[in-house]
Amino acid sequence: MKADHEVDVAVIGAGQAGLSAAYHLRRAGFANEAGFVVLDHGKRPGGAWQYRWPSLVMEKVHGVYDLPGMSFGTPGPDRPAAEAVSEYFGRYERAYDLPVHRPVDVLSVRGEDDRLVVASATETWAARAVISATGTWDRPFWPYYPGQETFRGRQVHTADYTGVGAFRGKRVVVVGGGASAVQLLLEIAPFAHSTRWVTRRPPVWRDEPFSEDWGREVVAKVDRRVREGLPPKSVVSVTDLAVTPEVRAGLDAGILDRHPMFERITPDGVVWADGTVEPADIILWATGFRAAIDHLAPLRPRGPGGGIRMDGTRVVAEPRLHLVGYGPSASTVGANRAGRSAVTEIRRLLGR
Repeated sequence: MKADHEVDVAVIGAGQAGLSAAYHLRRAGFANEAGFVVLDHGKRPGGAWQYRWPSLVMEKVHGVYDLPGMSFGTPGPDRPAAEAVSEYFGRYERAYDLPVHRPVDVLSVRGEDDRLVVASATETWAARAVISATGTWDRPFWPYYPGQETFRGRQVHTADYTGVGAFRGKRVVVVGGGASAVQLLLEIAPFAHSTRWVTRRPPVWRDEPFSEDWGREVVAKVDRRVREGLPPKSVVSVTDLAVTPEVRAGLDAGILDRHPMFERITPDGVVWADGTVEPADIILWATGFRAAIDHLAPLRPRGPGGGIRMDGTRVVAEPRLHLVGYGPSASTVGANRAGRSAVTEIRRLLGR
């Protein structure tokens, strides 16, 4: 069946990684529309940043690294990250005249003769190569603990967090060892009746600001896993926690007094293995995200262990497919480099 459109390259996603790839495709001589297309399911520019909670302001963000060719600038520290980054991404798309189509929900990518066919509910694109840059925001991870379905309170993931209002006067258990858990604990604690922080592993604190070198170190840890075909740990899961003045105050006040994971959930709270009970009205799961790659299932890229063996950004089992914003490039640190690398490989593949 003939596809509705034919292109050399289809990019799926217009977050940091997808825009970086689009920039390098344009510089490499792939003409807009005929040469490549960017399919984004967001209603507006901003990638996953547009969905961040309003209280996440720029001074609390680890860092938004410049997209290639255009500086992010220095937005005010109190400016919401969702607003500042979305504006920057929109400006970038316009400046480089990137062919972003939205909203387009990509449902599948399948192989058909010498092409990869990208399908939404209404249209198809036959491409000689595909760059999937769908990130993780659409796949919040909810771990399961016995009794979870019996809990009478509310269970919320960070992906659904909109502010402290729902937590006022409530007994809150926050689950997760990443920066988001720390930020939300510090935000919620002054308004909640009580908070309890639980993590699987003790947090590792780092007395220095997050830097580009620190980011590269984190990316390298994740890269080693995907080269071996193992499921990637999230970048967040291997990032130590920076001790900012706000964090130091939270440690001194006991807000960031970490407890080990509970054993089970009851209708009214959580219980540890020794029988200790913590009453709770809300459980906030700050447990991260998984790669949003269900649309690639027809290509069967996963190996026996559930991971995807990668060579740089290229999927070893399907050389026409590149993943950016996956594994080591699932951060603003790695996304730009991954976009350039993917385009370099695709140029070689297509003989350009």
